[in-house]
Amino acid sequence: MKRIFLLFSLSLFLACNTSAEKETQTNETIETEKAQDSVENFGIVIHGGAGTILKENMSDSLEQAYKAKLEEAIRTGHEILANGGTAIEAVQRTINIMENSPLFNAGKGAVFTNEGKNELDASIMEGKTLNAGAVSGVTTVKNPINLAWEVMENSEHVMLSGKGAEQFAKERNLEIVNPEYFYTENRFKSLERLKERNSEKTELDHDGKTAFVDPFIKDSKFGTVGCAALDKNGNLAAGTSTGGMTNKKWGRIGDAPIIGAGTYANNKTAAISATGWGEFFIRGVVAYDISAMMEYKGMSLAEAAKEVIQNKNPQLGGNGGIIAIDRNGNVSMEFNTAGMYRAKMNQDGDLEIGIYSE
Repeated sequence: MKRIFLLFSLSLFLACNTSAEKETQTNETIETEKAQDSVENFGIVIHGGAGTILKENMSDSLEQAYKAKLEEAIRTGHEILANGGTAIEAVQRTINIMENSPLFNAGKGAVFTNEGKNELDASIMEGKTLNAGAVSGVTTVKNPINLAWEVMENSEHVMLSGKGAEQFAKERNLEIVNPEYFYTENRFKSLERLKERNSEKTELDHDGKTAFVDPFIKDSKFGTVGCAALDKNGNLAAGTSTGGMTNKKWGRIGDAPIIGAGTYANNKTAAISATGWGEFFIRGVVAYDISAMMEYKGMSLAEAAKEVIQNKNPQLGGNGGIIAIDRNGNVSMEFNTAGMYRAKMNQDGDLEIGIYSE
């Protein structure tokens, strides 16, 4: 009887050990797969504005300047992600590069209002917590996207505007500049040309209302900049920054600082940044609409972006585009204009840069 009991005990011991070993191996396999997935699925995508951007109106030197700056910006964010940094940091630092360049309608290259001022808007959002921050109508903050981040992280609010936002920027020790810092001759001449035409409205590429006249390309475009990123931890983030419309009046604010219109991020779906005719992107809640179609209708990012940008928004009368990345690293760069400054990079470092409708 003792012998039978001993044999049973030995068999049970061996079975338990085998089970434990299998469980350990299974857990190790799962952890390895998770680690591999997290490394494989990071990526970043940016835009520098959409509109009537035609090859025949662009000099070779200017085209190369845009491509070089787009590459510099996206590589900055990609390096952060590759080194294990967060999506929110990658978005912020990438947008800083474009805000500091006079090529884009954000920060240093911002367009002028009817009063001859540069009024800046920005927003940022993270997909894990749905936390967000935004600012509008600031005139002395060098990098508005940094102020939007401060609002998100260090205030109980989502959006601050004007003098109050600038006071908060000082309290957070952000870099404050003289408004003259934002002056660029070509943007100021754009304002003068509009006033010479005795236009009370801005000019857009199809019906006499504009978002942003660029003398370099002899036509109209939207110059908002934006970025969306997915980090190795599976977290999404998006941000947008702009100088708004040339010749804008009455403190006009577009979609860029409006969470859900110009910027949205949700780990369940995607991170999105928009560029376009702001009034219509606000009315269509474009960025959120794309996310909602993915979450509630089960559409892919590509399907949702195409439906919103090629169908729903034009039906309202608006135009422009979006850049987005979903939780699996899939990217969309959808636009319904002649061009959109854009770039994307995946986990392998593959870089794609575009300007025209190709």
